[in-house]
Amino acid sequence: MRIISGDAKGRKVGFKKAFSKKGEGSELRPTSAKVRQAVFNIIGDRINGAAFLDLYTGTGAVGIEALSRGAGKVVFVDDNVLRIGIIREMLEKFGFQDKAVVIKDDAKHFLRKIIQPRVPECPSPNASIEGFSWRSKFPGLAPRSGAGKTQSYFDIIFIDPPYTSGEIEMVLPLIGEKGILMDNGIIIVEHSSKKIPPFTFPLIKGGTSGLGSLKIIKTYKYGDTSLSLYRWD
Repeated sequence: MRIISGDAKGRKVGFKKAFSKKGEGSELRPTSAKVRQAVFNIIGDRINGAAFLDLYTGTGAVGIEALSRGAGKVVFVDDNVLRIGIIREMLEKFGFQDKAVVIKDDAKHFLRKIIQPRVPECPSPNASIEGFSWRSKFPGLAPRSGAGKTQSYFDIIFIDPPYTSGEIEMVLPLIGEKGILMDNGIIIVEHSSKKIPPFTFPLIKGGTSGLGSLKIIKTYKYGDTSLSLYRWD
């Protein structure tokens, strides 16, 4: 696989050993170049300077593509120690390490940690997760707040769990309920075209201010793979 566009255009990502070795969280289905390009066509110019969360990161190709195209910060989350090590190597190789945090964790566990503690209703900007401080590592990734809004972390969240895992139905409510997505942020979910994604989550927007929901805006189909776009309704 190669990076499609941006500062690292044409550079290879991923290593054979990421595909060949079995073990904890070994299932791996890399996002194809066609679908990766589609993801960033959907995102468009909002990638510039964005805080980007790559859940179930796998090879890291989507998150590294985001950095190549101008994302301000990317958090990579995967539960496989081998892949985490490979992603860290690639970030160093490409010179992106200062704009990235790589976390070995289950996606649901990570989301529960990032939203706690709430003081009284917001995560502390100094809260540490897996040994790093949001404020010291990424001043711009510390929770941001607007008038009357609960503080939020990310402009773009990409979710690509194993197709048959049922993880989508578990992580979307966590994201929505605790308000880690910015008000104008988006979520892109990669899933099988055979699966009908959840359409809405009637959750409390930002955790404190008014009723709202994460609503599916559109689903884009690319053969066996689909991308569903969610925004706050």
